[in-house]
Amino acid sequence: MHKNNSLFLLTIGLLAALFFSVTFLVNRAISLDGGHWFWSATLRYFYTLLFLALILVLFKGFTYFKSVLVEFFNNYRFWLLSGTIGFGFFYALICFAADYSPAWVVATTWQITILASLFVLSFFGQKISKVIWLCTFFVVIGITMVNMSHFEMSNIESLIYGAIPVLIAAFCYPFGNQLVWEAKNGRKNLPEINPEVINNAFSKVFLLTLGSTPLWIVLFFFVDAQLPSSGQITNVAIISLFSGVIATSLFLYARNRANTGTKLVIVDATQSGEVFFALGGEILFLQAVLPTGLGIVGIFVTLFGLLALVKFDKI
Repeated sequence: MHKNNSLFLLTIGLLAALFFSVTFLVNRAISLDGGHWFWSATLRYFYTLLFLALILVLFKGFTYFKSVLVEFFNNYRFWLLSGTIGFGFFYALICFAADYSPAWVVATTWQITILASLFVLSFFGQKISKVIWLCTFFVVIGITMVNMSHFEMSNIESLIYGAIPVLIAAFCYPFGNQLVWEAKNGRKNLPEINPEVINNAFSKVFLLTLGSTPLWIVLFFFVDAQLPSSGQITNVAIISLFSGVIATSLFLYARNRANTGTKLVIVDATQSGEVFFALGGEILFLQAVLPTGLGIVGIFVTLFGLLALVKFDKI
């Protein structure tokens, strides 16, 4: 199967969504157990750096790993910018939201990133058809219904702190990733990146993770968080392996293979699978309450918009 084939990219993206859903479930479990969101975010990227460094050294050799580090320091401004926005802001906000909303609500709200991706792609000059824009508004309507089903006037805090951070994160993630895609494709005003490095998904995740490091150092001095428990340390290691290494590498691999703006939209749309994975996992493992009627309708409206997005996307 050709690696630019849309079905292949769709399959890889959905597989990434399966592993991404671990983030929402385990972060929620950590929150319910009293773990602080700062350590959930910071430790994930610390573990991710360690895992990826080992993977690159073992499978590509120390000389290659050295070339990855050279790439970072040659273009450190670019990697600090894209890593801080695409990985740092994104994940700090996702972990923060887990303290206030169930995993399935965060996962569903996260689908606003499909609409955010369209704005980001348009910002970078990619042409998006009106039909695709229309489909994304169904996604927005569905997400609104899901959040309203979870929202209570007596607990407005859950909406402000549970939904708004995810909405902001939904723009940060595609913006940081698109910066890398644009640099890979030789956009003017962006640095020329070593092609041997940029075409390796693990290297790309490592560079973006390393670029986010200053943010975690700064947050350490502004966030009042007690030291993490042994349970939180273990759970974050699981997130790092499944989501930080496997899921992110699969997702960025698919994005890297997408050679048109429409195929980028398809890859981004595969994140819709996280809704079902997160909902099923939370009901099975965290004894979550079933969604209300409005919430269920909202999930299906969201998925309808995402499926329509893929169907009407002219590949």
